[in-house]
Amino acid sequence: MLYKSLNSNSELVNFETAVKNGLAMDGGLYFPTEIKPLDKSFIKNLSEKSNHEIAYELIKQFVGDCIYEIDLKDIIKKTLDFPFPLVKIDENILTLELFHGPTLAFKDVGARFMANCLGYFNKENKENTVLVATSGDTGAAVANGFLGIKGTKVVILYPSGKVSKIQEHQLTTNGENIIALKVNGVFDDCQKIVKKAFTDKELNRVKNLTSANSINVARWLPQMFYYFIACKELLKQKKEIVFSVPSGNFGNICAGLIAMKLGLPVKHFIASTNINDTIPAYFKTKKYIAKASKQTISNAMDVGDPSNFVRILEIFKNDDKRLFEKMSSFSFDDKQTMKAMHNVYLKSNYILDPHGAVGYLGLKKHLKTNPKHLGVFLETAHPVKFSNEVEKAIGIELKIPNEISDLLKREKKFINIENYEEFKSELIKF
Repeated sequence: MLYKSLNSNSELVNFETAVKNGLAMDGGLYFPTEIKPLDKSFIKNLSEKSNHEIAYELIKQFVGDCIYEIDLKDIIKKTLDFPFPLVKIDENILTLELFHGPTLAFKDVGARFMANCLGYFNKENKENTVLVATSGDTGAAVANGFLGIKGTKVVILYPSGKVSKIQEHQLTTNGENIIALKVNGVFDDCQKIVKKAFTDKELNRVKNLTSANSINVARWLPQMFYYFIACKELLKQKKEIVFSVPSGNFGNICAGLIAMKLGLPVKHFIASTNINDTIPAYFKTKKYIAKASKQTISNAMDVGDPSNFVRILEIFKNDDKRLFEKMSSFSFDDKQTMKAMHNVYLKSNYILDPHGAVGYLGLKKHLKTNPKHLGVFLETAHPVKFSNEVEKAIGIELKIPNEISDLLKREKKFINIENYEEFKSELIKF
């Protein structure tokens, strides 16, 4: 398997190089040069497969011969050691809970897979520096996945005042090979700094840089796993399946669309966003206009210029007609999100986090015109990570898990930065 840059087709690299580079040298995102659908018999017998068997079959063509089979299976085993339960919310509506990993967020899957791949590739014990821009959960998952990994340092950039209290503690209390930089700006400013670093020739001469955002193929592609894992149970109901995905940087839904290209028997995907509606606007106008991001209670989705949408366009060869057949996109504001958390708790005694609530709203909107579809929305983070908003919505106090209580007692350590020059100075010193 080779990967090309989506800025040009001139640079072809294997999986190992794509993972180590993070971003192509011309600033483009890496994308597979070909994607081979899985054998139909594998899909037919999906319910008989273990989660580890499914993950191996999905990812092996993308890894190619860069990792030996026995080692790749071991990486998968280390990645998928927690459950992905489906919970019924209403008639024809289920949620797929992705928050049972160590940092209580869906990004644990991609972060752990990537951390183990980089550890495997670091045979020469060269020091790698992993850069990650985060609106909250990505940084926590990456920090957890890479903590103590030999030969790797992690630099987390997060926007000041725009992550939750628990998220900030997860970002700033790790120590060892992890440092946190608090950026005076929004998530898009953090992401711009990371992207600029990869095209800074002077910096790249002194640092081996890679990224742990969903721009990195090893962070992005493993998110395919849980769509197939969910379908082990969903296919038994013999209904047309749709997934609603809370979407910010669009890596999660993009991985779902890759899963569909591999043969995942899903009818449709819904990209559900908050008021950062760059992609819902695209579906109305067919024009991509990046916007300054706005702060919301679903902060992991506060992205005005989602990197991974270019990959989605590549999946459909820039054919809007094909894209609109397989995907739709809707946006919702904080008031609607709060109301959804309140109503679902009253009706179903289920506690949503703000991101899951946005996913639920997108699914409900789709089902109004497609009532026979079996709908699944992704619950991407544990509600306790957003306890202030959740408690206001449902009127009860959430029980805080012991691991979170212990986390909140730790001292936060971070460095304030204003711009790229200050970032570069700190990075060179680290």
